[in-house]
Amino acid sequence: MIRPTSFMVRMMTKMAGMPVGRGGNLDWAGLVKAAGLSVVSVHEDLGTIQREPQTVIEEAKKFGTKYVVITGMYRFDYSDETAVRKLAEDLNEAGKGLKEGGVELLYHNHNCEFRKVSKEKTAYRMLMEETDPAYVNFEFDSYWPTEAGVDALQLMRQLGDRLKLYHINDRGSRVTGASMTPILKSDSMELGYGNMNLEALVEQAKAAGVDAVILESHKNWVDKSPVKSIQLSAEFMKKYV
Repeated sequence: MIRPTSFMVRMMTKMAGMPVGRGGNLDWAGLVKAAGLSVVSVHEDLGTIQREPQTVIEEAKKFGTKYVVITGMYRFDYSDETAVRKLAEDLNEAGKGLKEGGVELLYHNHNCEFRKVSKEKTAYRMLMEETDPAYVNFEFDSYWPTEAGVDALQLMRQLGDRLKLYHINDRGSRVTGASMTPILKSDSMELGYGNMNLEALVEQAKAAGVDAVILESHKNWVDKSPVKSIQLSAEFMKKYV
């Protein structure tokens, strides 16, 4: 079933011509500039970067950002060591091409990268080891390793100055009162309202010299209100970021 808010957002972006792939009817770069905003990064898929590196470089520069972010691979087996090694090689090649045009490549994680490629190593660890810091760095999302049972703070420390952008979210349960079962499902929460050690994570991001801390909020809003949700998270951002 489509939720009313999600349906409305989809309809509004469709009517406005929000860019999807090569689509888009409005001058988004101009609108962003006129609103006094700045673009931290643009997202693109690996295949497009490989096929059209110059187009991707020009798109990033049009929006005034130096970062192009890949947000993982679809229909990809992150437990296949050979496939992950090949992915690292492809990322290195793509990152090298972008760097020649003055743009940097970042890889954004979800939870799939924390599947094991061997008894000792996750796919994410392998990507860290097999990619060249000169060509590939990271936009780290601490929600997903936490969801996968991995120590997000330790990972951030291991990334060091390869951590260029930080995606922040909180994780917990919104259930109040008596619950039907002893097991509750965790989900995203407003910053400071979940159980993640966000203060320590933010401090580590600052120590790494990240260019931006990015709030991500797209579901499970308090009172089903995205506006109220972002207002609550903004209080945390103002205090700690």
